Order: sequence, then structure tokens, then C-alpha cells
Amino acid sequence: MEPQELITRTADFVREKFLHEGSGHDWEHIRRVWQTSRALAVRVPGADPLVTELGALLHDVADWKFHGGDEEAGPREARRWLLSLGAAEEVIQRVETIIREISFKGLGVPTPMSTPEGEVVQDADRLDAIGAIGVARAFAYGGHKGRALHDPSVPPVQHDSFESYKKNAGPTINHFYEKLLHLRERLHTPAAREVAEKRQRFMEAFLAQFLKEWEGEDMAVQRS
Repeated sequence: MEPQELITRTADFVREKFLHEGSGHDWEHIRRVWQTSRALAVRVPGADPLVTELGALLHDVADWKFHGGDEEAGPREARRWLLSLGAAEEVIQRVETIIREISFKGLGVPTPMSTPEGEVVQDADRLDAIGAIGVARAFAYGGHKGRALHDPSVPPVQHDSFESYKKNAGPTINHFYEKLLHLRERLHTPAAREVAEKRQRFMEAFLAQFLKEWEGEDMAVQRS
């Protein structure tokens, strides 16, 4: 099968599978990661376009968060799908590697990517977790999991193992301090870091306003 047909068939498969997903890991998230990956890849020497696009399209195909913590669910499902299309074994293995390595695993856990394609897709995925859309997705996921918006009595946790991070069930606001505010410093590509600067400032302003409103500090009446 020609590369473009592999990509088109995979995009159609993922769109149908995730079109009505409601946790923020839906088709539109995947579409944005795919398009951002394509834009970043042209500026990264050695990033194979086919592997990059397939990795982006399939990066959430069976996320461990929705498969009982099974870290191999994604690579396994990607392999099954790509084998059904007759993709080359080398391509399948490289896509599996991206899916296996891409996840954030806790603030104290390094998550290096071993290939240029992986760095591109991880950057694209992390860009979609910050900024205005990142804020929206955080609360969509928190609602999906039945988590509180905020609880000042529950402090953020700097998870130092993937197992600890998997078990986390803290309020959504904690997620910003445990993960989202730290993604900018973990990006690989200059282009992604440039985009992240504006999105980081938006998140910081949002959190400042959220916490003011939570305590009613913005309701103070100005005396004449």
C-alpha cells in the first residue's frame, strides 16, 4: 500500500473510532496533533513523514488511561491495525516505539523519545495539552473521571514513578501543577517551544483568575 493511502486509511479509522469520545482525547485532539506533527516534522532533520503521521494518528489508539493501565494496549492495537493494511514491519515497529514512549509518566520521571519522529509527535501532543485548548481538555478529562474542580486541602503531588502517576485521582487544578505547567520545559523542538511560550502565559493567567474567583477575591467592592 502506498504511503498516502496508509495515512488516509488510518485517519479514517481513527476518526470513526474517536469522533464522539468525550474525555478530551477525541478525534479533534488527534487531528490537531497530526497537523501539528506534520508542521513540526518539516523542520526536524531525519523525521520520516510516514512514521511521523502514523505515529500522530495512532498515538491515542488505545491509551493506557482507558485500558486499565495497560501500557502495551496502544502499541498492540497500532500493530494490529497496520498489519491489516500490509504496512512494512520496520514502519510498524517505529510507530509502536512512539506510542510506547510518548506518555507523561510523572513529574519526577524522565520521558525521552528515542527517535526524531517521536520527539515531533510528543511535542505536538504536549502542545495540545497547554493553552486554551489544554485548559478545556483538562476539565473535560476531570469531568469524565468524576474529579473535583479544586480542593485546597489536597496538595499537588510530584509523582516520582509511573505507578504513582497512574493512581492519581486529585482535583483537576492539581493537574496543572503536577503536569501541564511543566510541559513547556520538556519540549524538544525550537518551533514547539516558541508556540508554548504564549500558551504557557495563558494558562498562568487562567490559574491566577480561577484562584481569585474561587476565594471571591475579585468581588471586593471599590470604595469611593
